[in-house]
Amino acid sequence: MQVEKRVADLVEEKIADRPELFLVEVKMLPNNKLIIHVDGDEGISIQDCVAISRHVGFHLEEENTIEQAYNLEVSSPGVGEPLKLLRQYNKNIGRTISIKLVGGQKKEGKLLEVTENKLLIEESVKEKGKKATTVQTEVAFNDILETSVLISFK
Repeated sequence: MQVEKRVADLVEEKIADRPELFLVEVKMLPNNKLIIHVDGDEGISIQDCVAISRHVGFHLEEENTIEQAYNLEVSSPGVGEPLKLLRQYNKNIGRTISIKLVGGQKKEGKLLEVTENKLLIEESVKEKGKKATTVQTEVAFNDILETSVLISFK
């Protein structure tokens, strides 16, 4: 059984009674570092990360899933991590995001709305010689390579 699949199953098992929490990703890096990103609709606590880490670590050891020494890291996705799930987009409505599109273009704006197929942002558009105007733009998920939340220090 693939390590990432088993770990994902263990995480889902641990958070099954916590509908506000969700698994974002599991990555096994070449240097035997196992990274688990879990998030919540209102964020995730350190205590939740510790509980997940203990649960996963215990079962991996009991089952001898990973034969060599490994490093287990459980956290929420970092500030610079791109959004991966629809649920993460919904969690960030009202925040400013940066979008890299398939064609190489970039868009930046306030996330207003998310549906299954697209999102709606409010962006500032400046035409040559004119004052910038605020417009609402729909962006299809199929056109998105990567989306990140921009941090404001205002």
